[in-house]
Amino acid sequence: MRAIAAGASDVGLQREHNEDSYVVLKEYDLFVVADGMGGHRAGDVASKLATETISEFFKSTANDDVTWPFHFDTNLSEEENRLLTGIRVANRQIFERSTRSREYHGMGTTVVGAMFSPRKGRMYIGHVGDSRCYRVRAGQIQLLTRDHSLINDYLLAMPDLTEEQRSELPKNVITRALGMQDQVVVDLQHDEPTPGDVYVLCSDGLSGMVTDEEIQKIVVQNPDIRDACAKLIARANEHGGEDNVTAVLIKIEEQLEAPTEEIPAARSKPARGDAATDPADETTSPGPGGTRKP
Repeated sequence: MRAIAAGASDVGLQREHNEDSYVVLKEYDLFVVADGMGGHRAGDVASKLATETISEFFKSTANDDVTWPFHFDTNLSEEENRLLTGIRVANRQIFERSTRSREYHGMGTTVVGAMFSPRKGRMYIGHVGDSRCYRVRAGQIQLLTRDHSLINDYLLAMPDLTEEQRSELPKNVITRALGMQDQVVVDLQHDEPTPGDVYVLCSDGLSGMVTDEEIQKIVVQNPDIRDACAKLIARANEHGGEDNVTAVLIKIEEQLEAPTEEIPAARSKPARGDAATDPADETTSPGPGGTRKP
């Protein structure tokens, strides 16, 4: 099997600049979406630092002789250790930048990353915050990640909350993000893909504006993942475009001994001077416990 990928990001209709960032690193089958937080464009800095740091870690550790900055967990696979360490390195970089600079104090970012292993036939997924990973298989959609949010933490502790009680809880408070502390807990999992599966990595500007059913329908009706990316973002904007919107779609195909192919990113209409997604860019960046997202 092989993975092909496409991604796009848009400022939305109600924001002045884009604090999302994403990367498709085809030579390492690595795909990342980050959604930054912080005033004075610090969110831009945090999300871009996350995607760039994770990418650089994968590139620098391609050689087996390189020493990793964190302890190798023997209970995890090499792929899981690599994805985990990349995210932890990004967390430390963002935290250190925010502590050194008053301008960036308190900045942070959510992140969701996926790494496909053709050799093992597995998709490894790591995330922090409320950026999500879905899988669309045989016409059905499944959310693979769990948002690190205040409302989800309440539901874990008190699953019998009434609808009225749930409605009183704030929906835009996340309880985990990169950059809030020197160390971060990363949720890791792996999935067993089959040919035809499509994985959707997205910021909450998509998942908060477009229902799971709509995401599923758009992905199923648009087998060209570039078209699916563009239509997902357009649908979020049709519903109000209250936040920046980013989506990376990864499609699994049956092809023996073939490298990952990166499909040029779908172009999204620029807004208020923000540049549209550039298909030639490897990384696109247009533009703590209880952190309220603007």
